[in-house]
Amino acid sequence: MAKRREVTAVEGATPGAGLRGEAGAASARPRLADEVYDFLLSQLMTLRIEPDARVTIDALARELGVSQTPIRDALSRLEADGLVVRVHLAGYRVAPQITRQQFEDLVEIRLLLEPSVARHAAERMTPAQTEQLRGLLEDMARPQAGDQHLAYGIFGRRDAAFHDLIAVGGGNRVVRETLARLHTHVHLFRLLYDAKVTNEAMDEHAEILEAIAARDADGAAYAMRRHILRSGERFRPIFERMAAPVKK
Repeated sequence: MAKRREVTAVEGATPGAGLRGEAGAASARPRLADEVYDFLLSQLMTLRIEPDARVTIDALARELGVSQTPIRDALSRLEADGLVVRVHLAGYRVAPQITRQQFEDLVEIRLLLEPSVARHAAERMTPAQTEQLRGLLEDMARPQAGDQHLAYGIFGRRDAAFHDLIAVGGGNRVVRETLARLHTHVHLFRLLYDAKVTNEAMDEHAEILEAIAARDADGAAYAMRRHILRSGERFRPIFERMAAPVKK
């Protein structure tokens, strides 16, 4: 049996130095919790913290130089995102990578649901929702200064928000909740850390948005289907490389 990995140091963090000063009023706490969440998200999405690694609250608190409260808040959010799993009496562990079969199943269910969602969004989205979608796309396109691993994690979260907002606009709550439970974008972005992924996704998102804004239901469904197929093409070679025999 493989030895269980445990997070004993977080790359990029300075033990004892903290993410930011904790001195201050309670009003600073929500922001600190968000910073801890964003930091851990970037570590998980770019595999700096590996799949199946054990994560303990007290170790993270010491290494990041913060109290346990923002760590607990961040891990609870990451559990809801499908990135970590709570282990009884043992803290948390990082969720495993999806398998090739799970990946193909995700592509299949997305092809069944999301083109229809985009079609309905083109028919039903309010002007305010469309502008919100456009604003989100503009945020995704804006260059992020600083740690690019953090920027990649934030992009993955916004990518998920983009698709979720389309589902909201489509007006079917059951379909939206079904798609949300899949945590598709978290799983996909953990497979590959590459700026090419974000650039290509941005272009495809723009096509979807313009079709929705134009009330072009067929065009929106087509653009979404093409986006999902291209996404599959981007990530599928990862599994093929993993399955290839190692050359001696």
